[in-house]
Amino acid sequence: MTNRFDNKVVVVTGGTSGIGLATAKAFAGEGASVFITGRRQDALDAAIKQIDGRVVGVRGDMAVLADIDRLYDAVQQKHAQIDVVFANAGGGELAPLGAITEAHYEKTFGSNVKGVLFTVQKALPLLRDGGSVILTASTTSIKGTGAFSVYSATKAAIRNFARSWILDLKDRRIRVNAVSPGLTETAGLNDLFGGEEQAQGTKDYLVGQIPAGRIGQPEEIAKAVMFLASDEASYINGIELFVDGGQAQI
Repeated sequence: MTNRFDNKVVVVTGGTSGIGLATAKAFAGEGASVFITGRRQDALDAAIKQIDGRVVGVRGDMAVLADIDRLYDAVQQKHAQIDVVFANAGGGELAPLGAITEAHYEKTFGSNVKGVLFTVQKALPLLRDGGSVILTASTTSIKGTGAFSVYSATKAAIRNFARSWILDLKDRRIRVNAVSPGLTETAGLNDLFGGEEQAQGTKDYLVGQIPAGRIGQPEEIAKAVMFLASDEASYINGIELFVDGGQAQI
């Protein structure tokens, strides 16, 4: 283990489970002071117990602007600046065209697009020049997926945020990149597929479409995020890094 992020301040939204939790653990393990968010206090408390290092949990829904303000107020109480923002909070539910409701649309775009937009925008006064922003997109940003069009559209929007924001932030040398996970072993994936037992059959079927022949692990996505946030990626800007076992490439 290195200390690439020693004395760095990192914000990870949606950090109580899955990819967010794995990434928060990885940043803390390499010396960072990490701030995580989650909507439920019990989940935040449980996540903090799993993270070995300097971590602060801030309860909040990133679709609510006042909660984002509270997050950055908490950061300012301890630090003068932020080095890395991993805008990861979000989610989705299945709904085929013909069954999409306004509530489904508002919830998905609220968490995945509005939340990401204002998480990054409200970080700018604290984000140091030369800092790094990583957005969680998805392989669905470039592939059609039945009953998942609203979620997929939000991830396509996030992909364009990275392309556009590198122009808005070029004078400050802030890099913005998107990481696009494929099928990843998380509680959220099991919930999406109808619960753990039912989900296994769906996952077994989908594995056949992945050249790597398996489902990814949250820790593998975390490693990609860490790379994009690090000085090793100093000349990488505006990309979409697929971490999907090759699924989006075929």
